[in-house]
Amino acid sequence: MMAKHFNIPLFLPELACPFRCSYCNQAAISGQLKTPSLEEMRATIESHLQSIPIGENHIEIAFFGGNFTGLPEKFQIQCLEMAGEFLQKNQINGIRLSTRPDYINKAKLELLKKFGVTTIELGAQSLDEVVLEECGRDHTVADVYSSASLIKSYGFRLGLQMMIGLPGDSLEKALKTAGRIIEAGAEETRIYPCLVISETALEQDFRAGKYIPLSLDEAVFWSAQLVEDFDSAGVKVIRIGLHPSEELNNNGFVAGPYHPSFKELVMTEAWRLHFEKQDWPEANEIQIEVPASERNFAIGYGAKNKKKLLTRYKKVKFVANPSLQKRECIISQILPCS
Repeated sequence: MMAKHFNIPLFLPELACPFRCSYCNQAAISGQLKTPSLEEMRATIESHLQSIPIGENHIEIAFFGGNFTGLPEKFQIQCLEMAGEFLQKNQINGIRLSTRPDYINKAKLELLKKFGVTTIELGAQSLDEVVLEECGRDHTVADVYSSASLIKSYGFRLGLQMMIGLPGDSLEKALKTAGRIIEAGAEETRIYPCLVISETALEQDFRAGKYIPLSLDEAVFWSAQLVEDFDSAGVKVIRIGLHPSEELNNNGFVAGPYHPSFKELVMTEAWRLHFEKQDWPEANEIQIEVPASERNFAIGYGAKNKKKLLTRYKKVKFVANPSLQKRECIISQILPCS
């Protein structure tokens, strides 16, 4: 059995971020308004460690929300030294952080390597020049490729995050971004739908009718196709959709394809698309064997996929098969007792 992965998230909202991307309001997205002190970070880590079930786990402390490598070096070191205490005690397996593609160089990577960082996530968002320009990212596609290559050359695990439905985006561009993330050598990714968040430039454009967010159905359909591409390439999708923080559920959210169970909707759609490609037997009752971890997704959110199959078959039985992976399935007729 593979070790279960746990991140202990520490949010540093908008710290060291020199630009305000049109869609970004980190306080509203994370539900956190101020930067935690080192002692508050330490308390958060200890609390999470107590809540993680005993077993074969892979645990990383994760610095999210800001531009970590743009922080003053002294504060970077303080954060990493604090996290390193837990690494030295073998209470965690590594440290991860998120940063901007244009804030990576050899000196920064040497510092991160020295203090036990294992994974670096870059907020690529899109690998289309027009989309990057329209949302005010102020870095180029070449910056992403260059930083990704350098990160991998130092032996870090590379994550590249993407966002769909940004100004100027299209399904074709999103699929090309996924292809370029794969090409850049990412081991993992996150897929976020672009939401209109309060107190952002995108909110102004939305209210002025200059920006129309994706519908929920569009965002689900796009994401399901991206998941298929990443899975086929062996790139681990570690998150789909934003975490339903208290702030996002209340005042922070203005418009866009937000749903508290967005991942479940996407995986339901991924299985629906997969089922469309299958050869279905002529029978009254069928059994579908699927990976144990995918069984609920195969049945579907609100049993959507099962209900659709029940319009064709009298009985549909989903069975967990531990030898199957991803969206592998075995479809067979349930034979009546003789």
